[in-house]
Amino acid sequence: MPHRPPDATHQPIGADADGFTTLTLGEQLEFWARTTPDHEFIVYPDRNLRWTYREFDHRVNRLAKGLLAIGIGKGDHVGIWAKNVPDWLTFQFACAKTGAVLVTVNTAYKADEMDYVLRQSDMKMLGLIDGFRDVDYLQIINQLVPELKQHPRGHLHSKAYPHLRHVCYVGQEKHRGMYTTAELMLLGDHQPDRLLADARAAITCHDTVNMQYTSGTTGFPKGVMLSHHNILNNGWSIGHRQRFTAADKLCLQVPLFHCFGVTLGVMAILSHGATLVVVEVFDALLGLAAIHQEKCTVLYGVPTMFIAMYTHPMFKMFDMTSLRTGIMAGAVCPIEVMKRVISDMHITEITSVYGLTEASPGITQSHGHDPVALRVSTVGTAFPGVEVAVLDPATNTPIPPGAEGEICCRGYNVMKGYYKMPQETAAVIDSAGWLHSGDLGTCDADGYYRITGRIKDIIIRGGENISPKEIEDLLLAMPEVMDAQIVAAPDPKYGELPVAFVILNRGQSLTEEDVRDYVRQHLAAYKVPRYVFFVTEYPLTASGKIQKYKLREQAKELVAQRLAATETAAEH
Repeated sequence: MPHRPPDATHQPIGADADGFTTLTLGEQLEFWARTTPDHEFIVYPDRNLRWTYREFDHRVNRLAKGLLAIGIGKGDHVGIWAKNVPDWLTFQFACAKTGAVLVTVNTAYKADEMDYVLRQSDMKMLGLIDGFRDVDYLQIINQLVPELKQHPRGHLHSKAYPHLRHVCYVGQEKHRGMYTTAELMLLGDHQPDRLLADARAAITCHDTVNMQYTSGTTGFPKGVMLSHHNILNNGWSIGHRQRFTAADKLCLQVPLFHCFGVTLGVMAILSHGATLVVVEVFDALLGLAAIHQEKCTVLYGVPTMFIAMYTHPMFKMFDMTSLRTGIMAGAVCPIEVMKRVISDMHITEITSVYGLTEASPGITQSHGHDPVALRVSTVGTAFPGVEVAVLDPATNTPIPPGAEGEICCRGYNVMKGYYKMPQETAAVIDSAGWLHSGDLGTCDADGYYRITGRIKDIIIRGGENISPKEIEDLLLAMPEVMDAQIVAAPDPKYGELPVAFVILNRGQSLTEEDVRDYVRQHLAAYKVPRYVFFVTEYPLTASGKIQKYKLREQAKELVAQRLAATETAAEH
């Protein structure tokens, strides 16, 4: 069995007999504010904004007392609709200290999606910025809640959203019917400390602290209820696998509304007393500059982010040698990309995490000291306190090592459930407590897991099962190829056929037949993509994940066009 450091070398602060911290988010923050008050917690290098643990804790307390003063308390739902602005985290910890639940809203949501979340979450307060990319948040909220311009702040009564009482603009600018963060903090300055102390005394680590909405690509978004205990312990394990100390600096460029940002990032740093170096919106150049300037030791991203950074024309101008470890996750990690990150970006201890929002999100993670071959081909081993099983999707029974089945888990990290959706909760957490991921994978005799695809993504060509990842990994070994995605297209004869979408490296060229010949040389004939489409980008979610369902839609249309063109040519 490959050597890896034991997980029990030390335990989180406030650990119980089972090795889990019993602290709340607020208590963990206050621990560092007392013990390392002048150590930097949050840095925004592009504006030289730096908050120590003590400074940030003080800011959080001011906002928390302001929230309590306007009637936000335990169990109330507070939405945050913003990119990675500094006070996103202030809201998170202020809610944690008051007992309120932070509802993290996807930055890409538009009016219909926001309407759904406002209704479904029973949101009592919403904090928001101007907007993001082509989405105007202020226009949308005024459209959905016209009463904002009719009622003074603090006196909102919305016909459409009876729970909604307050809207706060996360910034200095004033808007009709809305508080600003500065006004809430000023209000908090005039409240007695006892108000906050009483609120904190009523909170336990098992209370829900975050509600994160799933993407909803296969149905309506679901509010995943996560507790302090869920995310703080998961964050500690994630940081521990990367050998975090207080000296580490994490360049965080993934969205905070996503578990990748808020747990793998913020909670891992918080539980180890380290430093967050935040990029407000992913931009390869800003990320490279942040690493260079702050001498970051840790970098997180989905595969497309790492590709954008190491292929950037100015990449060689920045010093990456401070980097040591990090996480590539959020999608299946291509082997060739992992190799480039290790060799070109100096992230010699790069790891991958596998999980899902419903699991807080981490289920497995590789160790930075695992052999490279294991780190580029597996997602590591289960976290302490998390049972993982590979079950037969048809019978729900365990299968032998090496056989493919559905990845399932149970333990401290499993969500409390979907908000107000008991049937949907029961559909993913079975009677034995297993959380069903919907992902296919294998486990070897040493406990290392490999993710082979989504149950729904498997391509079935004439009865033969095809794993998209196998073909994607092969294409990424071609020197001309920057990225490749394989999806199914409908076919009247075989049911489905594999189709390739390929992004080429700058200055490179390939023909469709070049790609097909390469696959034909290495894989069975039925795995050769019937069509190859060269593109310059993929449809992405706000968190950088490739939207394969959109690629499937594109494949269906493009194949139909190709067939129509062929028929027309044949007629002539």
